[in-house]
Amino acid sequence: MEQQIIFAIIGLTIGSIVTLLILRSFNIAKSKQVLEEAKKEAERLKKEKILQAKEKFLELKSQHEQSINHKKLEINNAQNRVKDKENKLNQKLAELNRKDKDILNTQNNLVKQKEAISKKQEELDENQRKQIQKLEKISQLSASDAKNELIETLKAEAKTEAMSIIQDTIEEAKLTASQEARKIVIQTIQRTAAEEAIENAVSVFNIESDDVKGRIIGREGRNIRALEAATGVDIIVDDTPEAIIISCFDSVRREIARLSLHKLVSDGRIHPARIEEVVKKTKKDIFDEIVEIGKKTTIDLGIHGLHPELIRMVGRMRYRSSYGQNLLQHSRETANLCATMASELGMDAKLAKRAGLLHDIGKVPDDNAETPHAILGMQLAEKYGENTEVCNAIGAHHDEIEMTSLISPLVQVCDAVSGARPGARRQMLESYITRIKELENIALTFPGVVKSYAIQAGRELRVIVESEKVSDSEANKISFEISDKIQNEMTYPGQVKVTVIRETRSISFAK
Repeated sequence: MEQQIIFAIIGLTIGSIVTLLILRSFNIAKSKQVLEEAKKEAERLKKEKILQAKEKFLELKSQHEQSINHKKLEINNAQNRVKDKENKLNQKLAELNRKDKDILNTQNNLVKQKEAISKKQEELDENQRKQIQKLEKISQLSASDAKNELIETLKAEAKTEAMSIIQDTIEEAKLTASQEARKIVIQTIQRTAAEEAIENAVSVFNIESDDVKGRIIGREGRNIRALEAATGVDIIVDDTPEAIIISCFDSVRREIARLSLHKLVSDGRIHPARIEEVVKKTKKDIFDEIVEIGKKTTIDLGIHGLHPELIRMVGRMRYRSSYGQNLLQHSRETANLCATMASELGMDAKLAKRAGLLHDIGKVPDDNAETPHAILGMQLAEKYGENTEVCNAIGAHHDEIEMTSLISPLVQVCDAVSGARPGARRQMLESYITRIKELENIALTFPGVVKSYAIQAGRELRVIVESEKVSDSEANKISFEISDKIQNEMTYPGQVKVTVIRETRSISFAK
């Protein structure tokens, strides 16, 4: 490239010289001067062209070097990438070689193990053949006959196990299926008849006339003081016509006082000595009656083998109330509920009935007042030799201890069902009526609602709307809004089902 530039410069210079020579031929007079000037101009032009050529050369050289450096950098980067890939490939190749060696070693080990297993299998086959020969000699049966007999036996066992598995699956489904459980509870409640018995802390003793009051009080009140001291009750003689009030938290003592008063008034002899005699005899009669009530209760429920002391405690329940509900009636009801549910669930109905009857015996004894009645009842049952499942059900029916048998939750549920029945307990009856009214009033606050009825003990609310004012879509909206308002404003057990009824009636008359 430099030679070409030089040749170009020389060519230009020669051209200029030739031009000058031609001009010189036309101007001979000024030839020397023109020649000199031409030489000077040629030198100047030569230097200028050489300088331009050098600058151009340096510029081209710089660009060429930059291009070469860029290409070298790219080549180096490519070489580095190739080296990295090569290193990675070498690592993978080494890892593959190591895995191949491991696989080869594993295969060798497997081959050796297979050979050892084959040898052991041959030994086992030989031993089995010898044992079969010995068994055939001993049993006098061939191997095929023994196999057929074994197959038949296995078939029978398989059928038995299959039936057992099916039965267990059914039992498990009965225990876990909520729908079946609700059905059982409802059936049990419907099949068990129970009376409402509410006992008070006072008894009223009716008399024929108010003259008897003076005789009961006695001179300076000695008769009434003797009666109160003998029976342990408070006798209130006030302005109530033809009535005397007997007050005591213990219904047994209250009943003794009432019967004693009845005997004294009927006999007509009322004085301290006679009072003590009559009260003593009445106590004996009441205690005998308590035992008879306990025996009759166990006979009615079909419970046998109960300890005499437990029978006496069951009889005492007749004169004890819990939240206004008679304790014996509650225990009998719980026992029947437990038996019905246990029968539905395939459990021991007699054991469940026994646990249901005895679950509240801890409320009867007068001592150990600080011990929870569930724990006290469990201790009494253990003391008098009751079944461990019954003891656990008694102690766990208020979650005082951990449940260890299926009867325990059954007794807990039946106790709650008996106590929560509307009207069973005084306080619950009042709150129940209030809740029912509040449910119906909430529904009546919505436009278009004509009537509302709380049914199924407040578990369902039936709402009747006017078909002319409320459409089907609006009925759905009213149902949702009522349930939402009940959920936000009321406190209730379980859930409340809201059913909105919209019907259209077309009426015409035939004349």
